[in-house]
Amino acid sequence: MGLAILVAFPVSWWVMHQWLQTFAYRIHLGIQVFLISAVSVLFITLVTISYQAIQAALVNPVKSLRSQ
Repeated sequence: MGLAILVAFPVSWWVMHQWLQTFAYRIHLGIQVFLISAVSVLFITLVTISYQAIQAALVNPVKSLRSQ
């Protein structure tokens, strides 16, 4: 996932920079926008994977084996 973030951030910055140049009033895209999005994505990923792992760990293996 870190590699995807390293590739996506420069590409998205360039695309957004080019798009924002077409407006009369422009904003500056700072590093904080990308850091907040990276932290958000990592947090959501961590929560999702942790939830799935805890659910799998709490399942009784006997019930799983009987159903197969």
